[in-house]
Amino acid sequence: MRQPTFFLSHGGGPWPFMDGDYRRAHAQLEASLQALPDTLPEKPKAILMISAHWEETLFTVMTSPAPGMLYDYGGFPSHTYEVVYPAPGDPVLAERVVSLIQAAGFAAARDAQRGFDHGAFCTLVPMYPDADVPVVQLSLKRGLSPADHLALGRALAPLRDEGVLILGSGFSFHNLRLYGAQGREPSAQFDAWLQDALPSPEGRAERLQAWAMAPAARLAHPREEHLLPLMVAAGAAEGDMATCNYHETGFLGGVTASSFRFG
Repeated sequence: MRQPTFFLSHGGGPWPFMDGDYRRAHAQLEASLQALPDTLPEKPKAILMISAHWEETLFTVMTSPAPGMLYDYGGFPSHTYEVVYPAPGDPVLAERVVSLIQAAGFAAARDAQRGFDHGAFCTLVPMYPDADVPVVQLSLKRGLSPADHLALGRALAPLRDEGVLILGSGFSFHNLRLYGAQGREPSAQFDAWLQDALPSPEGRAERLQAWAMAPAARLAHPREEHLLPLMVAAGAAEGDMATCNYHETGFLGGVTASSFRFG
């Protein structure tokens, strides 16, 4: 059965492994991620994860059968640098991804050493806490071209009929200097544009390629790496309607944040 694709706002740092106010600030996001597996047509055979926290010169695929961890954050409690998400990799899927990328005219690379970064494991822990679904990560490509990442998504679309769940993990608003009250208005403006631009497939790709012209676009994303996983998810479901599956207006002091399902 064909799997949908998702663009997920992944929250801040290693939040699923924390307690107290910071964890509670992610309660609505956590609930949306916990609910996601029950909305799927069947349990995925594997997950292909495109995280905002991995960029390479070429689209690069994780090939390890047992990926480690990459603690790509700073200033958090010491125990968050020892946490483990022990999902297996899937070398066969990794090679399938490489072949699809190459068939679309892009060069592709392999990385047997890469571990799960927090853009990956912080979305997966609430979704599949037993780590019983194989996971392969795929990098963004430096240059951060929206057109290239939409094309990447189109190339990966056949995986949806092969039991693979494609997840783009980023954030709908990512300006670390404006979290809190200062981010309330620009995040709301950009989110309103997303809510208008994404539902219908008609003209969606063109609007996404021109995302920087959207209201408050460069305040929402001074650098677009946290938006580009959206391009991959949208490209892989180019003819499908989209719905917002997570939305809140008071995240971390007032920011509007959203996630989206395609198909």
